[in-house]
Amino acid sequence: MKYYQPQQRPNPTTQRFIFATGIECSYPTIEAAGRTKRRDQMQECRHYDFWRDDLRLTQEMGIHYLRYGPPYYRMHLGPDRYDWDWTDQVFPEMRRLGIVPIVDLCHFGVPDWIGNFQNPEFPRYFAAFARAFAQRYPWVRFYTPVNEMFIAAEFSGYFGWWNERLRSHQGFVTALKHLVRANVEAMLAILEVRKDALFIQSESSEFVHPSRPDLMDEAMMLNERRFLSLDLNYGQRVSSGMYEYLMGHGMTEAEYDFFLLHNLREHCVMGNDYYATNEHLLVAEDRWIASGEIFGYYVVTRDYYNRYNLPVMHTETNKTEPDAVQWLWKTWANIQRLRFDGVPLCGMTWYSLTDQIDWDTALREDNGHVNALGLYDLDRNLRPVGRAYRTLIEQWGDTPLLPNGPLTLVGKWDAEPDEGTVLLPPVKES
Repeated sequence: MKYYQPQQRPNPTTQRFIFATGIECSYPTIEAAGRTKRRDQMQECRHYDFWRDDLRLTQEMGIHYLRYGPPYYRMHLGPDRYDWDWTDQVFPEMRRLGIVPIVDLCHFGVPDWIGNFQNPEFPRYFAAFARAFAQRYPWVRFYTPVNEMFIAAEFSGYFGWWNERLRSHQGFVTALKHLVRANVEAMLAILEVRKDALFIQSESSEFVHPSRPDLMDEAMMLNERRFLSLDLNYGQRVSSGMYEYLMGHGMTEAEYDFFLLHNLREHCVMGNDYYATNEHLLVAEDRWIASGEIFGYYVVTRDYYNRYNLPVMHTETNKTEPDAVQWLWKTWANIQRLRFDGVPLCGMTWYSLTDQIDWDTALREDNGHVNALGLYDLDRNLRPVGRAYRTLIEQWGDTPLLPNGPLTLVGKWDAEPDEGTVLLPPVKES
């Protein structure tokens, strides 16, 4: 005897849960052997050579969504000067294959002529680039204008690892205000071209645990500081402590007011990234180390969702072999539980499609060390986690986009802006 109602057949007009991957496309500058070196991961991971294969492998995985960051530092040649040669090859092929790009316009670096994230002119120039991109590819709807604004500011302005390589609160706040303003200005510019554009933030979700009672206040400060990029991006007032922190380290009242006056939440999905290294143990007032997974994706994501009350997309995770498959299924279990508990979580991303290089040192050491993090290795051979992800997609592909209410298809998935668009390519009928 069956005590439960059999599962109903899915409605073919309902949007489906988004399973995504990405092409690792970081390109910060570091100090190596006494000179400045650009770490272009698309070059180091051979995507420039194998991009057609990478798109084909994405399609073969059953993945319709691809986080993709064209090399901004190579494309923006100067004020109002752009080189579209690369994207004019890749983006039409993506469209032909039915792969929906989530376009990552700035991934940890800027062109040499802009300098670094301390440059106050960066937001203005970047917004012009974003507008030009949207005009050239008007069928693209989904954007992450600036990837992981918090991490870009922290690694460049506070840890001294990338780009400007500063080690101060002033360096961090200055980088952060320019990165977030660039993100907001880019969203405004894209919306001028594509009024139904949707912005999927990809931001690192963090938590700091104190190792001793005397470090509890400092940990509380850092656990407020982790929200700064999204607070500013969503026009949300910060706490009094964070306001003092910002004002005391380089932000002006006028700059803060800019963020409050530009609330673009209705165009946003709160994308969050979670790795086992995203939780930290505070061991001294100014030093923290990776704690490993203590709370996990569920608890940390609930913190962010409770703060912003926006739709959520899981936008990055990975783990090296041999733990990758277990981590994949654990992440999926956390996602299911969040949805069961009412969080409107609409997508999951294994990042990235292929293995990466030197992320064990956050790119700051040029060792050429392969990190076995991808669905495929660098010879484009399928890894066990790739087989597991493909199985997960096959088994769970009919999961609705949202846990508590359908979103139905409208028009052609890749229609021009005035024809109506949808989130996904048409789903197969069951």
